[in-house]
Parts: sequence; structure tokens; C-alpha cells
Amino acid sequence: MEINASSGDNINGTFVYLTYDGDTQIHEGVQGVPQSLKSQMNHVLSNNEFDSKAGSTVTLLGGEGGKAIFIGLGKKKNKTDHGIREAGALLVSSHNKRNGTEYTVNMHGFSAHDVLLFAEGAMLRDYSYELYKSKKNDEKQDLRVRLNCDDDILESVSTGLTRLEAITSGVHLSRDLGNCPPNDMYPMEFATRAVAWAKQYNNVEVTIIGYEEAVRLGMGGLVGVGKGSDRKPCMVIFKLNGDKKGPHPVLVGKGITFDTGGISLKPGPSMDEMKYDMGGSATVFGTMQALAALEYEGKVVGITCMAENMPSAWAQRPGDVITTLSGKTIEVLNTDAEGRLVLADGLWKAGTDFEAEYIIDFATLTGACVIALGHEATGLWSNDDDLLKKIQSAGNDVGELAWPMPLLPAFEKEMTDSQIADTRNLGSGRWGGANTAAAFLKQFVPYRDADEEEQVPWAHMDIAGTYWGAKTNKMVGHGATGIHVRTMVRLITGE
Repeated sequence: MEINASSGDNINGTFVYLTYDGDTQIHEGVQGVPQSLKSQMNHVLSNNEFDSKAGSTVTLLGGEGGKAIFIGLGKKKNKTDHGIREAGALLVSSHNKRNGTEYTVNMHGFSAHDVLLFAEGAMLRDYSYELYKSKKNDEKQDLRVRLNCDDDILESVSTGLTRLEAITSGVHLSRDLGNCPPNDMYPMEFATRAVAWAKQYNNVEVTIIGYEEAVRLGMGGLVGVGKGSDRKPCMVIFKLNGDKKGPHPVLVGKGITFDTGGISLKPGPSMDEMKYDMGGSATVFGTMQALAALEYEGKVVGITCMAENMPSAWAQRPGDVITTLSGKTIEVLNTDAEGRLVLADGLWKAGTDFEAEYIIDFATLTGACVIALGHEATGLWSNDDDLLKKIQSAGNDVGELAWPMPLLPAFEKEMTDSQIADTRNLGSGRWGGANTAAAFLKQFVPYRDADEEEQVPWAHMDIAGTYWGAKTNKMVGHGATGIHVRTMVRLITGE
């Protein structure tokens, strides 16, 4: 999609008008609309023939061949940022050949902030994954969208559009990675793509810890999960502006490229969705892309823990005890509770090999989180209230909700209650499964001091319900969502 801003009044292609409930005529600043179409538009508004309900649309045809689309925004007093984003997404999702490929959106009278919200929604929704289709969908043609806005905000809107394009590139990369079928997306393929991607930037470095090195280093969590597959596990480390000194964010992603459950085999229905179990690693990769494209000057490190969880003669078993990078041991009670095992090594490396200002991990970790929060919000746990509030605020700003969840001592006690190891990878019952999983991860967050009095600030984001299946998310048509790339950009850059 080509999208730009203009303060001119010439109308190209289909004219788009955003209406609030109570609007009675089109904006005085709008020029270039054929008179017959303009008369029809004013008639529809003045006679309340279009109620302007949020998310509603109507298409009008003028006698001189002009065409207009009304998009409702609801009552002005109830206006929200997300509602305007959804209006932009609606324009793209409702596009078809009958409306042509050019749209002029009247945004006279709107602030620069609102114009960019509309553009953001349109950019996010302008996505399809058709790599494996022999016949492409020609209904969704390349769009040219012109945002017709006031003179005094034109410069800031144009600058903002460039920024949005960079951020959206990260979201779409995350979606591409998640939507890729598992026969073509496996641990070393992810790593290979990361290395190739880094070559386009002078300030990005990607290193890979392969299977043999992971064994040598003692990454028992990563090795244990991935050793049953012929496609062996690896850890991929991204560094943006890696030569800079001082504390910096470290992002850690669960990257299970396909999760059969291992020996604790999952049931067959919907197992195809387990290609999305690498959503956490896709979030990390997408965030690094967005920050690099933005030319962000701070240091950021991303760690992705890549494995394919398969049953075989070499796979780990329920009852095994593994030793992780931290030296702590884990009693494996269920091989389908595997994401937390690979993250145990990733979290420890994040806090010991890097000067982490804070660590945030992303994982499609538990079905229990989906039961608790549905597909509407990501579960959020943290050992630091200030970090939790900042993440939640950043998510609210961009319309990606993160909901605080309890990290109680009782949950930690339950996960350290093994009779034969330091920790166990499964709670004693079905209740509070998302909370006990978070409590398990907390055991592998390093301390800042030798007396173990202060852990590195850390947050865990369970995206099992939000990385895919979020049918109410109007910015997503299908498949992977690319969730929390925008949240992290807002948190890290402050913009």
C-alpha cells in the first residue's frame, strides 16, 4: 500500500469521508467532489440515512461517475484512539476491485494524532500471506491512499507516516514468521533468516548458538526440548548497536517452531495451530526489525530460543531430570510444558551475559492464559511493579492490552516442590496454570547481587491467546497477529 498526506483538495479515486453521529453535512474544506455526489452525501447526512455507528459503512454513487464511502466513527464524545485505528483497517479490509485502487480520505479538521491513527490501522490491516498460493487473490490490489489534511499538520503527518511504515514492517515480519508452515520454518531456518536480515544494517549483529555448542554450554532446557527432532535446536542472539555501553533492554522469545507435545503427545484436533508456538521469537525478531528500520540509536538485545518439540527415541521423557544453563535442575513431569524449559536458558543468559536494564520474555506459553483472558489481552507477570506499569501503559497506548496477573509466593513454592530436583515443570494440579508457569520462569531470572536480594527487573508476557486466534482484532485478517511489536517500540523508544 502506498500512503501519503496532502493538504490539497483534489480528489483522486474514491472519496472517503469519516463521519461522527450527528454530522449533517460534509466538511466545508472538501473540494473536488462532483456536485451530484456532494449533494447526495449531504442528503444522506442531513436525513440521518447513515447512522455513523462505529464500524459501519455505506457506498454512494454520483451521477457523474464519482464514488464516495462513509465510514462511521460513532458518537464524538466516545471517540477512542483504537476506534480511529479500526476505521483505517476497515477501509483496507472492505476494499475490492469495484472501488478502484485510489482513495482520498478527507481528514480536514482532524488532529495529526488522529490522522496517524487512521493510517496506522490501514497499514496494519494491509497484509496477506499468499506465498503458498499458486493463484493469488486479485481482489486485494495494491492501494494508493491519500490523506487529505490541514496545512498546519502536513509536515508532522508526513514524518509520522515514515515512522509508522518502519514499525509496521516489524509487525508484518512477525506475522510472516508465524504464518510460515512448519515444514519450512524450523530452528536453523529461523536463524538463517535472521543472519540474512542483519546484513542490510550496519548496526545489527546476529549470532547463533548451534546444537553442539548448546550442549557444551550446558543449555539443558533448550537441548532437552529439541533433541527429539532431526531439526536440532539453536539460540539466536540479536544485537542492535551492540558496541554501546550501559544497561539496555533484553527481549527473550520462546521459539517452538512446532509443538507436538513430545512424548506427552497433544491431541490431534487443532494441532496445526502449533506452528504458531514460535510467536514469542517472532515478536522479538519483529521488534528488532522495527527498531532497526527506525534507526533507533540505543542498545537492544534479543534472544530467541528455537526448538522443534517432537517425539522420538531420542526425545526427553516425563520423569527425566535436566540441568539448565543456570545450574538449576528441573524435573520434567510433562514434555508438553516445554516452552518454559527453553526460556529457562534464555532468561539466564539474558541476565548474566548482558547488562540488562530489564528482561521481558514473550511466549505462547499456556492454554490456561487463554482460558483466563480469552483472545482479548496478554497475561502480564513481573517482579517489578514499575516495569509492569510501563509495559501495560505502552500496550494501552497502541491498543495492545496486557493484563496484570498474580505472581504469588504460593505459586513459586509449588514449582520448587520437586522431591528430586530444584524445580518441576508442572504444577500439582490444573488450577492457576498460567500463574505457576510464570512462577517457574521467575526461578531463572538472575540476581543483580551475590546475596540474591535483588533480581534483574523482569516481565513475562503470555501471548498464547493474542498471537493468533484473535478474531476481534480488526487490524488482523487471519493467522498470526504480530502482537506486542508496537508495544515494545513504544516502551523502548518512548514514542
